[in-house]
This record gives sequence, structure tokens and C-alpha cells, in this order.
Amino acid sequence: MNKKVAIAVIGVIAALGLVYMFYSSTSNVKYRVEVCVAFQGRTSCRTARADTEEHALRSAQSNACGLIASGVTDTMQCEHSNPTSVKWLQMR
Repeated sequence: MNKKVAIAVIGVIAALGLVYMFYSSTSNVKYRVEVCVAFQGRTSCRTARADTEEHALRSAQSNACGLIASGVTDTMQCEHSNPTSVKWLQMR
């Protein structure tokens, strides 16, 4: 087999694999939420999507805390605090 043809075939297979991975990771997403967190005088709001309500809440809060907390201890405290607001959004 020609070397160029083999590289092209591998490229097509890799591209199809990426499309499949993207589709399979987004097809189970059912919940979308915006979570706002206040921590040490700072506030951050982030949106997340996930397959379960719990995963969506945890992801959004973790993302919000990542912007306003510094260090492992602060981040863990922020992630375990109560959000200031939780707004469930419709999927598009």
C-alpha cells in the first residue's frame, strides 16, 4: 500500500473517531444549570451541562470556585459552600 494512502486512511479513521467521541459525550447531556458562588468577598457565576443534576451542579460550582478561590484549601471550602443562586436552564 502506498504510504500516502495509508496516512490518509489513518487520518480519516482518526477524524471519524473524534466525531464519534464528541457525539457520544454530548448526546447524554440532559441538564444545564447556572450556579453563582460568593466566597471571601468575591462572586462568580458559571454554567455547566451534564448527564445528571448532581454532575451539572457540581461542575458549575467547581468552575465558579476555580475563578475566585486560590489554593487547594480555599477551593475545597468554596466548593463545599452553599451557592448564592442556582438557575436551571433549558437545553438548546
